[in-house]
Amino acid sequence: MRNTILVGIAAAVMTWAAPAMAQLERLTTGEATAGLKAALEKGSLAAVSSLGRQDGFWGNARVRIPLPDSLQRAERVMRRVGMGKYADELHVAMNRAAESAVPEAREFFVNSVKKMTVEDAKGIVSGGDTAGTAYFRRTTSAELHKRFLPIVRKATAKVSLAQKYDRYAERARALGLVKEQDADLDEYVTRKALDGLFLMVGEEEKKIRKDPLGTGSSIIRKVFGSLI
Repeated sequence: MRNTILVGIAAAVMTWAAPAMAQLERLTTGEATAGLKAALEKGSLAAVSSLGRQDGFWGNARVRIPLPDSLQRAERVMRRVGMGKYADELHVAMNRAAESAVPEAREFFVNSVKKMTVEDAKGIVSGGDTAGTAYFRRTTSAELHKRFLPIVRKATAKVSLAQKYDRYAERARALGLVKEQDADLDEYVTRKALDGLFLMVGEEEKKIRKDPLGTGSSIIRKVFGSLI
């Protein structure tokens, strides 16, 4: 009986999946690539727009950049030595720095889509809910880090917070309360900005896959609509 049930389930899955895969196979390379390009550009640029503005990070609890875990644990101690205001200033300033850097991602995402191969496109269309986001992370992370870092550094330098953070972190590190990798403000903010950006790109991609009809794009509907 159990084997019969399992066979029945497998048959049902194949019955459901076959039409979708057949529809996907009927798409031309041009259609698949165009649909994917439109979807990824739409989703990634929506994420950039939502984060690359005032309160894009600070006003979004999902991506708001906190003090490093080790500094959060040390915060109570640091406040006792009169450095509490730096923690408050830093918290806001780190998020403002990330907000100022994110618009730079627009160019890299568009260029990444242009360089996409046919195999990349097929894998993303038929992949998981965030396959496109994983592609972006793989192809743009290194360059985005290079572009973000000097922007973050400039933003924190405007209010001398990098130096304040360095002193804050140095004292906490001397007490064994902060990790070495979190002691550099600009590197920390850059890493967290990228994490937040890719998180939101992933959320946009999920929305497009879930409701391709709602995108208003005929080519996106044709490509991703074949999978639902």
